[in-house]
Amino acid sequence: MVDRFVLSCLCCCCLVGVLADSNAVKSVPVTEGDSVTLNPDLSVKQSDNLIMWNFKTNGYLIAKITTNHTSIIDDVLDGIFRDRLKLDHQTGSLTITDITTQHTGVYQVTISSKTKSVYRFNVTVYARLPVPVIISNSPQNSSSSSSSSQQNCSLLCSVLNVGHVTLSWYKGNSLLSSISVSDLNNSLSLRLGCLDDYYSCMVSNPINNRTKYVNVTDLCRPCSDCAFCCHASEALVRLALSVVVGVATVAIVFYDIITSRKGVNERHHDLQYKTAS
Repeated sequence: MVDRFVLSCLCCCCLVGVLADSNAVKSVPVTEGDSVTLNPDLSVKQSDNLIMWNFKTNGYLIAKITTNHTSIIDDVLDGIFRDRLKLDHQTGSLTITDITTQHTGVYQVTISSKTKSVYRFNVTVYARLPVPVIISNSPQNSSSSSSSSQQNCSLLCSVLNVGHVTLSWYKGNSLLSSISVSDLNNSLSLRLGCLDDYYSCMVSNPINNRTKYVNVTDLCRPCSDCAFCCHASEALVRLALSVVVGVATVAIVFYDIITSRKGVNERHHDLQYKTAS
């Protein structure tokens, strides 16, 4: 019985050790130039804990906490971490300041005491987004007599020196077109057949976005007749209603004229009849 009890205790201890060893990877997005703190979230820090931070899974050792000593090793990888690491002896957390895209990767913290726990943070560093640039991509010397050239406009939205972003065109709150690109220099064109509203181009990544608003009439020539260019269907409806109203008015006037003449003739006939009598 005693042997079974001891065996059960040993199994429980082994089970606690396995559960404390977390294989989950926590995603941490951050913008270039900001600071990020990776916290293993220790409920109670033991005095005899050994905490080691590695860049990449089981990779370069960049920080270590022992019972009475804190060490930062920031000269690895050509010094990309130099003067950027801060270690909290109480919580075991690691802070990276003025972060760059070079610091993208998995950070692993190993906590050794009576049990061994491993936590991983997948840090993704996104570049700061510039405001998109919008230019007209339409020919400027097209003939004014050409209705197609007047009723169409091509706008080009572009961003430079930034990758892994999404470029999107909006009309008001409605998405018109979108493209996800990884190149550093990107552009997205928009061809318009109507110049009656405000448009915007947005560049975005998972944690940020920048928007450029533009009134297309500032970049493209407005249509010569907005009624037919921008509101053709509305103009046709108004024209049809005008025709109906006009026809009805003519009919009413014509009816009044006929009715009036008929009344005059009847009165004249009655007067002649009475005179003859």
